[in-house]
Amino acid sequence: MGLVFGLLWLFTGFLQGAHGQGVYAPPTVRIVHSGHTCNVEEERYSERVYTIREGETLELQCLVTGHPRPQIRWTKTAGGASDRQTDSTLLNETLKITNISRHQGGRYYCKAENGLGSPAIRSIRVDVYYLDDPVISVHQSVGESKEQFYFERTVFLRCVASSNPPVLYSWRRGREALTQGSDAGVEIYEPFFTQGETKILKLKNLRPQDYAGYTCISSVRSVCGIGDKSAHFSLNNRTAPPSIKLLLDDPLVVNPGETITLVCVPSGGDPPPSLVWVRPGGEELPKKSVVNGGTLTVPAVTVDDGGAYSCVASNNVGNPAKKSTTILVRGLRKGRFWITPDPYHNDDNIQIGREVKISCQVEATPPEELQFGWLKNGRPLRSSERMVITHTDTEVTPGTTNLDIIDLKFTDFGTYTCVASLTNGGTPEISIDVNISSTTVPPELSVPMGRSHLVAQEGSTVDLQCLVSGKPKPIILWSRVEEGGGAVLMPDGSEQTESYDGVLRVHNVTRDMSGTFCCQTSQYNGFNVKPREAVITLVVQFPPTVEPVYTEVRQALGRAFSLTCRLLRAHPARLLRYEWKLGSRLLTVGQFSDQRDDTSYLVKALNREGYGEYTCDITNEAGAGRCTFLVTGKAFAPEFYYDTYSALWQNRPRVYGFKLQWTQMEPNAVDPILAYRLGIRQMSQSRWWEQEIPMEATIQKGELLTYNLTELIKPESYLVRLTPITRYGEGDATERIITYSAPVNPHLREFQCGFEDEALCLFSQDKTDEFDWTRHSAATRDTKYTPNTGPSADHNGSKQGFYMYIETSRPRLEGDKARLLSPSFNMNSKTSSSSSSSSVTYCFAFYYHMYGKHVGALNVVLRQKGQTGQTMTDSSVWSLIGNQGDRWRQAKINIHPTTAFQMVMEGVRGGGIEGDIAIDDVTIKEGECKDPPPNNLRSLAPPSSPHIWQLCVTLSLALTGWQR
Repeated sequence: MGLVFGLLWLFTGFLQGAHGQGVYAPPTVRIVHSGHTCNVEEERYSERVYTIREGETLELQCLVTGHPRPQIRWTKTAGGASDRQTDSTLLNETLKITNISRHQGGRYYCKAENGLGSPAIRSIRVDVYYLDDPVISVHQSVGESKEQFYFERTVFLRCVASSNPPVLYSWRRGREALTQGSDAGVEIYEPFFTQGETKILKLKNLRPQDYAGYTCISSVRSVCGIGDKSAHFSLNNRTAPPSIKLLLDDPLVVNPGETITLVCVPSGGDPPPSLVWVRPGGEELPKKSVVNGGTLTVPAVTVDDGGAYSCVASNNVGNPAKKSTTILVRGLRKGRFWITPDPYHNDDNIQIGREVKISCQVEATPPEELQFGWLKNGRPLRSSERMVITHTDTEVTPGTTNLDIIDLKFTDFGTYTCVASLTNGGTPEISIDVNISSTTVPPELSVPMGRSHLVAQEGSTVDLQCLVSGKPKPIILWSRVEEGGGAVLMPDGSEQTESYDGVLRVHNVTRDMSGTFCCQTSQYNGFNVKPREAVITLVVQFPPTVEPVYTEVRQALGRAFSLTCRLLRAHPARLLRYEWKLGSRLLTVGQFSDQRDDTSYLVKALNREGYGEYTCDITNEAGAGRCTFLVTGKAFAPEFYYDTYSALWQNRPRVYGFKLQWTQMEPNAVDPILAYRLGIRQMSQSRWWEQEIPMEATIQKGELLTYNLTELIKPESYLVRLTPITRYGEGDATERIITYSAPVNPHLREFQCGFEDEALCLFSQDKTDEFDWTRHSAATRDTKYTPNTGPSADHNGSKQGFYMYIETSRPRLEGDKARLLSPSFNMNSKTSSSSSSSSVTYCFAFYYHMYGKHVGALNVVLRQKGQTGQTMTDSSVWSLIGNQGDRWRQAKINIHPTTAFQMVMEGVRGGGIEGDIAIDDVTIKEGECKDPPPNNLRSLAPPSSPHIWQLCVTLSLALTGWQR
């Protein structure tokens, strides 16, 4: 294929310029769909709604025009609230969601921007249809009648199903359909404010025949092919809400490592209830737990497994039953102590003859099993008149024990041990030693000499140190303080950090850590006295931050230009120096003044040696910040023009051609472009073919350049690469893919459109009318549609098929017009010139449906291009007014165009809302109409025109045109 391609492939081209404003244009956007849609329609005359079934694939394509090629971004909001999942942003033309869920419905926006004008934004609302299985719940009430000697028992059966669109409910008793009024003992109603979410069947004064099987059928009327769903409930004289009981102690106290089993059994309820175990707040059950019906087993229980557990029973009768229990896993945690000097003396030191209190605190589970013991020098200590031992109430947690030593004596010096344990064991005891001696002194805190003001380089490691004395030595708490006194988080994200040696080590210091750090003694594991504090100021130095960090400058030879490096921030910000270089060659140096925050370098006339990398280093004590400028003469990339009409055409049966068009980005920024290097290869091959396209004249900004590619092999796709060349050398290249697609009319003699695809066969809406035609399918018709007007199927009788129609409901007014424009059909110049004495007729045919007492008019207009190509002339070729009955009819019209033309379908709104007009299956064929129907009201005589034997359809963006 490569050799064949090499022999066949020829470049035949011509270059042409589009002067003046050029072809630059702001973006436009259109959203089309593909995939498993149920319907796409206009709602409320302004909103496009795309309906899809849950689980199907959503595929939306954003078709854009504009030059340069716009950048596309998809975003989403859900319902009325922002859903930023989401905010699912996608930089691609196609948005594809496989297995779409109901939560992914909402409004999707396509935004296109190319730097010209305002961004173009279009949106479509995706409505995901679904129907969940219905659920029947039963409630009953028993009320005493005051005047009679009997009780009235009323039963309510409530049916609920989640769905979109709203559910239509129906009830059956056995095989009997129940409706409102069909049985005096049955009432069917929808509670106020539920908006179709439920349907209640009320059985008043329950009778024997009411004990039966009931079926609730939920339906969404088969939209999107969603079938009906049902639920069944058997009502009998044993029907009752659930009740349960727990076969275990509450609370259940266990030791760590044991296996616990929680048993929940139903004690009543019909039908038999289902049982589930849950934890409060939606917390998950332990990962290693095993659930078997109403039995929950947790092996090797840990402290984290403790807490509340609830058994919930439900049988959809009445309210669920719920019983809870608490699991307590034995354990001791967070042992602390503190020494409190005599509170009656203004002195924090311990002295002979004064009182001293030692306190010990432990968290225990369960708290009532906590017990304390005291030892002195390893021997048990009992409470006495001078050694008073007290404990807090067992209901207070954490538990605390105090040892008060009254009238301290020398013999009281020693080691006191607080021992905490649980009465039933199951966990190791906790021992805390406290030494009381002449060396037991309160803490003192200080900062080492010269360490209260620290300077560190950004990225380094710094140690903040507070010296602490005293016995016992307390834990040091570090925190940060703002200038105003507020708290700031520590480098690890916490409010406080503990240190046992008084040192706070900070790794990888950042400029945000500059400020004041506070160290203070804790009031636990030491003296219970006023905390001692000290502060350290940390200053973080960092090198200058500059802009631009890197930028590319494109310049032509001989021009003058300036490079500027701007200082954003630095610490210290004094004695800043700058140094400019080109490569390794020093250009200039200097020092910043207090009034300036930038430095510039001027190139008066660029020569070839002036191309290269310019750097500007701005330095301080902490380092340097660098601006880099790459000065080059490379041309910018070409900008391929994607909005070309009829870019693709057929040469011969096996080959095709393509009109390649582009503009040059910023052509005046560098030296004139001398030529373009054109490369092309088949997508299935690796070999490139190249050719140079010389440029005769200077290219202007916005000028459209054209080159024809011929002998491209069908149906191969090609990768095209275009590289500008100046005297500097090659510039930036750009690539695009050329894909062959068969033309809309493969036989060149007829055009057909059934509106089955959302692209509408390139039909478009007229921008000057009052409202638009709507593409529609009877299968997804809105339940609130206007009756007695419009078709119930397409012209072939299919409810799944699509057609175009005008919706005449409010706010439409009598006389409002909607115009639908066909694609443009071109006349062949060779045929026209050779057949100037002949006239050719085309048959324009379509089906129409005009049913309703308020139907207005349907007009067909032939729109032809004038001799200059700038003006258009309209000629009416067919018209019909009023109600034509509830059926599709065909119209056939002979038309005689002499130049490029379009067909215009104009619907006119009548005097009321029952006036919908629809069209379907439009065709254009060469030759006169055969067997035209009798209601062709008007057919214009053919003017004198050349013979035309071929029709060419001009296609719009992203589709291909053709011509022979």
